[in-house]
Amino acid sequence: MSTDFASLASLTQGFEALNIGVDDAQPDRVVAAMDRPEVLNAIDQTMVDEFHTLCQWLEANPRTLIVTGTTTPHPKDPSRTRGIFASGADIAQLRERRRQDALRGVNSQLFSRIKDLPMPVIAAIDGFALGGGAELAWAADFRVATTKVRFGQPETGLGISPAAGAMWRLKELAGESVALELLLTGRMLNAEEALELRLVNSVHEPQELMTAAHELADRIASQDALAVQVTKRVFQMPPEAHPWADELGQAILFESEAKFDRMQAFLDRRK
Repeated sequence: MSTDFASLASLTQGFEALNIGVDDAQPDRVVAAMDRPEVLNAIDQTMVDEFHTLCQWLEANPRTLIVTGTTTPHPKDPSRTRGIFASGADIAQLRERRRQDALRGVNSQLFSRIKDLPMPVIAAIDGFALGGGAELAWAADFRVATTKVRFGQPETGLGISPAAGAMWRLKELAGESVALELLLTGRMLNAEEALELRLVNSVHEPQELMTAAHELADRIASQDALAVQVTKRVFQMPPEAHPWADELGQAILFESEAKFDRMQAFLDRRK
């Protein structure tokens, strides 16, 4: 195992809610699988804390992150399996939270941290992505899904409102009227609807989900890592930062060795 991955293994060896996967053959990425199947991968404080630990490592060791769920026996037919991304915040914990807990922004701060990671984040989604689980998906840079995916924001039916990104990320992704309908009615979207609304980048059969996620990560890995990081950072800046931010990003990259090497290789191929 590489030195970097050894440090990650040391940090995450006691994890209870996340399974962290790394492969020295793919040193450009980390896979984080949510693994609380008994509660449909509900996002509790333990999972939040473990994601923060992972983010801390990724901020110091930039890698593409693939976030996914787990596969469990189907409740109606144990001979079959079903995928679960995340059913939302842990209702048992959410039930006890009060005003000060809301103001701490437990999930919103985590999802913003995930969104701001230096390298891209890919959400590989199968089954339910509801409430906070959907908001985690909206915070990713890319979403690949299966034909079995179900997105929904059921918060108003529970007497609360979304507070971890759906209010603005969903509006940016799908438009105001679609976002408002999902937020105020609790309607769930299937894979076909999500693809039509461009909420997901692609749809696959469940057994092909991780292959699709890794293929996307492969395409990212074929690019220059610094150029990817700068492009992601500049892309996320507010409108008033452009074009100055674009020019600053280009100025940084114009001095990188990779720029000279890759452009020379292009010229050599053309010859």
